Amino acid sequence: MPKQGLSEAPENLLKLENQLCFMLYSASRKMTAAYRPLLSELNITYPQYLVLMVLWEYFDITASGDLDLLSSEIKKTGIKVGMLSSKLQLDNGTLTPLLKRMEQQGLLVRKRDEQDERVVRIYLTESGVSLRVRAGKIPEKILCDSGLTGDELKSIYSDLRGVLNKIPGIV
Repeated sequence: MPKQGLSEAPENLLKLENQLCFMLYSASRKMTAAYRPLLSELNITYPQYLVLMVLWEYFDITASGDLDLLSSEIKKTGIKVGMLSSKLQLDNGTLTPLLKRMEQQGLLVRKRDEQDERVVRIYLTESGVSLRVRAGKIPEKILCDSGLTGDELKSIYSDLRGVLNKIPGIV
């Protein structure tokens, strides 16, 4: 049986301002809006930014944005779309059009796996790598603009991680 709010009468539980889901939804929309002007300078959307962050991490792109530092094995294999989908918690029907647009923008390349044609792998292009350098200041700018301290951010992050771990559904 669900637990009632700390001091909420049953009739208040369905008020919008008492809904955790609405608070998280509102916070998500505000964060996306805060990122929008910064990302528009890079000609990318927030979902594209998320994809690029996963790719930069996977390919170990440093602040220097140097693709030449990648191991030849990683360059050769790329990242499977399924792995990217899992990391971003997006289904293939959402991710595929996003990747297609990014490929048209010249940020990445999609290729069928040579051993298994059902598998699509993603590779960063030089343009996709070079955006890493330009995007490097975005997290700091967002934090500064928020007025939060580093400790407050860590606390919020920890609390949200705890909430996400307790909510059933997508992992």
